[in-house]
Amino acid sequence: MDVGNSVPAEAAFEPLLQFEMEMGTFLSEWQHCDHVSTYLARMISHNRTDPVRHSNFFSSALNELLEVSFRGGTSSGQIGLSIYRHGPIERVQITFPCPAEQVPFYREAVQKIDRSDAHARYLDSISTDMAPSRESVLLDLAINFDASIRIEESTSPAVTLIVDLPLEGLVS
Repeated sequence: MDVGNSVPAEAAFEPLLQFEMEMGTFLSEWQHCDHVSTYLARMISHNRTDPVRHSNFFSSALNELLEVSFRGGTSSGQIGLSIYRHGPIERVQITFPCPAEQVPFYREAVQKIDRSDAHARYLDSISTDMAPSRESVLLDLAINFDASIRIEESTSPAVTLIVDLPLEGLVS
């Protein structure tokens, strides 16, 4: 299922790095989200036009994705993260164990991103929620980072989110 302004299928994304961690270890410490996202952002941003700006944007976006997996994942299995690049676009592919009953939530949340009411739903969610919901985090990425998001489902109880972030072209 492909949602958002997707990159043409013929685009060749170069792999930058991969990361795996036991989900139980990841879930044991909330700080892992911020530490991992900051470290990885610094690693991949060194050769961008404005490395500090790029690192800050990427770290924020990646932290949001890690938070989605943190809130929706289960302690069994592994979280896997791959980062790719094609020109000005960073692609994040994150796979995490997810209870089968939550998979429809992710499918529907990704489908709703391109709807005409996405911006209004996002504003409503951030003004009424004490803590951002997983859906509002995905909307945030689509609206504020101009990300295209799609989901891949497997037969195992896991979800893979693929997020294309055109960070080099973002206007702050």
